[in-house]
Amino acid sequence: MADAPANNRPTPDDSQSGVVLSGMSGASGLSTASGGRERETFAADELAIVLSHYDIGVIEAVQEFPRGSRRAPKSVIKAESGYYLLKRRAAGKDEAFRVAFAHSIQLYLSSKQFPLPHLIGTRRDNNSMLQWRGAIYELFEFIRGVPYDASLEATAESGKVMALFHKLLLDYQPDYDPPTGSYHESRSVQMAFDRIPKTLLKVAPETTEARRAELDDLVGSLRDSYNHAAASGNDIGLNDWPPQIIHSDWHPGNMLFRGPRIVAVIDYDASRQLQRVQDLANGALQFSMIGGKSDPEHWPDHLDLSRFKRFLRAYDAVPDCVLSRAELRTTPWLMMEALIAESVIPIANSGQFARMDGFKFLRMVQRKVAWLREHEAELAGVLEA
Repeated sequence: MADAPANNRPTPDDSQSGVVLSGMSGASGLSTASGGRERETFAADELAIVLSHYDIGVIEAVQEFPRGSRRAPKSVIKAESGYYLLKRRAAGKDEAFRVAFAHSIQLYLSSKQFPLPHLIGTRRDNNSMLQWRGAIYELFEFIRGVPYDASLEATAESGKVMALFHKLLLDYQPDYDPPTGSYHESRSVQMAFDRIPKTLLKVAPETTEARRAELDDLVGSLRDSYNHAAASGNDIGLNDWPPQIIHSDWHPGNMLFRGPRIVAVIDYDASRQLQRVQDLANGALQFSMIGGKSDPEHWPDHLDLSRFKRFLRAYDAVPDCVLSRAELRTTPWLMMEALIAESVIPIANSGQFARMDGFKFLRMVQRKVAWLREHEAELAGVLEA
């Protein structure tokens, strides 16, 4: 039979550690899944050796699980003792002490009955991570659920569970230093603004002079909006508020539901120490975002205000998680920053956003940012309406 979920402190091997990368919040309702790159898979001998480190009984079936990063292979394991998900960390996401930090959060939350997949400990020392041949592997219990259905009930549940996450971790002291990078006032975003014109012109070298001028104006407008939003949040007092552990990647793709209830929150890789309102603002954006089909020029400017209100009101209704007026005033400005940050970085890298034309996507972002700015006071006063 399988071991109990890992309960030993995750123990990284010093020889495996590297540079901690400062990160942005990850994929969202704005999916940045890469296209064209072949998905990595496990080799048969790799699977056999890695799974031999776990006491889960006879392996009955293995099925590839093609979700998330193409550089991080995953497989569902049907074993004598149940179903599990095996994952190999993608290169660049496998810094041992950063993984240990994320695991320490998951193990703590698991002890508090927070809904998440339990980490399975190794056979020998019940460690939550397995390091083998320079790679890091994780084994989780496999939880069945369905995606977010955009209902008001599921949206409210997402806001409530975020508040519970923050409440449980308010006084948590991790064993490992947490990352602190953010979409707010990010140097990576400023560098992305500088790279976008060159990247887009490389993708479309036939671009006319008029289009180049339009591109420069577009990037300049987004940079100004980003800087203005950051300054506005700072003027309200954002940098003076105490930080705590946040999820930093709270979006529909990281929730598993049964009906309107969340049965698991996944992906703690971006967890870090920041003001809780940075998590709240990004979550409110992700759960109220309205997209569309493949052409972003047809996406609407506005958010879904009903979902936005439900998310924030459900968060605020959790005991000891009441939002201050200052936090609510900061939220629309942080939403603008998050929307711009999550868009410009992948476009600066590839000229596209999830296979969509980068130039068209940036124009859509510009429209949505303008709408957010126009309705900033209404959004900030949502709990007073």
